[in-house]
Amino acid sequence: MLFLLTLCTAAPTIARAMNAVLPESVDAWRMVQARRVFQGALPLADFKRLRDSLAASSGEVTYEIEFGKDEIGVAHLRVRADATLPLTCQRTLEVFGLPVHVNAKLGLITHEADEAALPSNYEPLLTGDGQVNLAEVIEDELILALPVVPLSPGANDESLVWRGTDEIQDDDGPENPFAALKKMKAAKR
Repeated sequence: MLFLLTLCTAAPTIARAMNAVLPESVDAWRMVQARRVFQGALPLADFKRLRDSLAASSGEVTYEIEFGKDEIGVAHLRVRADATLPLTCQRTLEVFGLPVHVNAKLGLITHEADEAALPSNYEPLLTGDGQVNLAEVIEDELILALPVVPLSPGANDESLVWRGTDEIQDDDGPENPFAALKKMKAAKR
């Protein structure tokens, strides 16, 4: 028992909030100092901006948000999120589930000019007043993960691909669209 207690006290102190209600807004700098981690799940129906791109609002996203500082002192938060987003395939018009995995590292900045100082492996997150809405951060990352044109995995069949007139090879037909008219005119004579 004493050995177990020693192990628990020797572990680094990281404040975790597992499956608790995600706060609407947090003080980013306090969360960085506390190395706070939030984990849980949210229904997709809660994301108003994302809902417009989805075929249905059913399902949920599991997330982990971890605040901290890296070895050179850059304050950041890491967002990990997993969801299956119901989208409408633009080729078949059928609803399909797109598995999405987000793993983003966001550098916290207070002014837009600070973005240039971030290392290249960070995306900027502007926190002018120091407050961060965690649900909005998750929603932003899910929106960024959406494809421009949703296509279900089976929709990449070559028979469904539109071919331009340059790609169509028709040995029987004339290459010039007016050649058929020329033949008709010659036949009338």
